[in-house]
Amino acid sequence: MRRVLLTGKNGQVGWELQRTLATLGEVVALGRETMDLGDPDSIRSTVREVRPDLIVNAAAYTAVDKAESEAELAMAVNGVAPGILAEEAKRLNAAVVHYSTDYVFDGTKPTPYTEEDPPNPLNTYGRTKLAGEQAIQAIGAPHFILRTSWVYSTRGTNFLLTILRLAKEKEQLTIVDDQISAPTWSRVIAEATAQLQTEVGNKSAVLAEHTGVYHLSAAGETSWYGFAKEILEKAKALTDFKVKSLRPISTEGYPLPAQRPRYSAMSSARIEQTFGLAIPPWQRMLDLCMQEMGDG
Repeated sequence: MRRVLLTGKNGQVGWELQRTLATLGEVVALGRETMDLGDPDSIRSTVREVRPDLIVNAAAYTAVDKAESEAELAMAVNGVAPGILAEEAKRLNAAVVHYSTDYVFDGTKPTPYTEEDPPNPLNTYGRTKLAGEQAIQAIGAPHFILRTSWVYSTRGTNFLLTILRLAKEKEQLTIVDDQISAPTWSRVIAEATAQLQTEVGNKSAVLAEHTGVYHLSAAGETSWYGFAKEILEKAKALTDFKVKSLRPISTEGYPLPAQRPRYSAMSSARIEQTFGLAIPPWQRMLDLCMQEMGDG
């Protein structure tokens, strides 16, 4: 049984990881109030006190648009902190699991991105997340960098909950229809993480063989408009909806501070084949999530 240090316990993925990682051993789950990822000294002292066998970094600066005006803070949390965690992991002969994003890609590829495709982020958030990946890789500790996309859950701030809220407030919703990726439920990410670590175990040879970057996002692809449409269709049991129609618009029709990739769907074939995982289609994930919410 291993001691696992989990950061970001109150986030969408971190919340789910507290349960799924319990199968691996003792989980020391920390939030921002306990370990500030913007403070290198806080990171080092906390890791040295916990002395984990595995560090799972589910904490991140995720405000994509705000990052454009808070680039220094976003880089500290997303770019610098992961490298410090990797340094401390190396000192302890521990492994690192870290989550990254489809926004490391520029969206010019017409087919799903693989781990071999070169990153080229368009915005500050994507650049800081890529910096975090590179910092971990440079340290040389055993690591699993898991890139995912359009994460949602039954709690926190995310597209699913925003659409369900707005559907009760407005008669028409206007949604971007020319950005394509794969909505991914946080629980599937957490369950896949635990399964991956169970497969790998604590064997140094296995860790060394499989260390690297993996894509972990739902199968299939859709636009924000398509995602919203599916959410509302699955939520027909709700009787207090005010919304009567959805209107698709272009990215140019809904300008935001941060530029988004037009196409950032990713292939999860590598992680499925390497660890025997089966990543469901995004529609199935949404079914299961909304059934749990009682809205399906």
